[in-house]
Amino acid sequence: MSKTLFFAIFASAVVLLGYPGATNAEETKPAMTTETKTLPKPEKSGLLPINGLNYYYAIYGKGEPLLLLHGGLGTTDMFAPILPKLAENRTVIGVDLQGHGRTALGDRPFSVEAIGDDMADIVKALGYDKVDVMGYSLGGGVAFRMAVQHPETVRRLVLVSTGYATDGFYDEMRPQQAQVSAAAAFMKDTPMYKSYVAVAPHPEDFPRLLDTLGNFMRQNRDYSADVAKLKMPVMLAYGDSDMYKPEHEIKFYQMLGGGLKDAGWMRENLSQNRLAIIPNRTHYDVFFAPELTAAALPFLNGETKVKTWDQVVSETE
Repeated sequence: MSKTLFFAIFASAVVLLGYPGATNAEETKPAMTTETKTLPKPEKSGLLPINGLNYYYAIYGKGEPLLLLHGGLGTTDMFAPILPKLAENRTVIGVDLQGHGRTALGDRPFSVEAIGDDMADIVKALGYDKVDVMGYSLGGGVAFRMAVQHPETVRRLVLVSTGYATDGFYDEMRPQQAQVSAAAAFMKDTPMYKSYVAVAPHPEDFPRLLDTLGNFMRQNRDYSADVAKLKMPVMLAYGDSDMYKPEHEIKFYQMLGGGLKDAGWMRENLSQNRLAIIPNRTHYDVFFAPELTAAALPFLNGETKVKTWDQVVSETE
């Protein structure tokens, strides 16, 4: 497999889709990546002991809480281009997922189910009863499981480039995903590796992380039976050239109750859920597209009303 293809597959294919015990942010390594130079300074940050792991979190802005979950081999820093916009009127809670960024891999088995439980516990530990959640790729899989397993903690849910089953990937991708392992020594020449060692509490764990994620990707998953458990409003967002088959994206939306009938002249049949297809975007760049925030923020804010035709016409007269 070529380096370019490997990076593209690996960067995104890990998907399915003061309080007690906290430590000060000064006890974690400062970020040294290019992306973090554009991040605002967090209002608060530190480590939280949750279910045998020490999760790094950072809080930005003020307003309704939004839990923001990054993709595979990334950190919250990967949202640097859009995080300031999200934090203008929101409290954004970024968490480095298990084995990523400033959160150590540990010895606990890696699964989106367990990490979903962790996210619900983090929300409670930070003093929130319910939050909106936006997850990309691996983070979307975690957000999905959090919402299924702990629906009382999630008000609204945005899943970016996330599927409900592994058969949603284009067929040629699965064999390529299966090749991911610590044997990919050339990863040490990549920005992903350099970003990892700059902040990871145990940089020597990088090969073990590759093996862990490779084993995770080789598993088949199908969460179709759980989609109906998502009773909160859900937005699905994809690039128009995403790594998921379009038919999988549409099926996901239909399983949520959207796209089954015409919405009606008075929007009387409009689903509470939304589907956003962002043009000229792929799985590998949709997470920082300005169009993503333009679509997601009104949804997260519960804005459903639009001007009627009569109103538009009267304004132009």
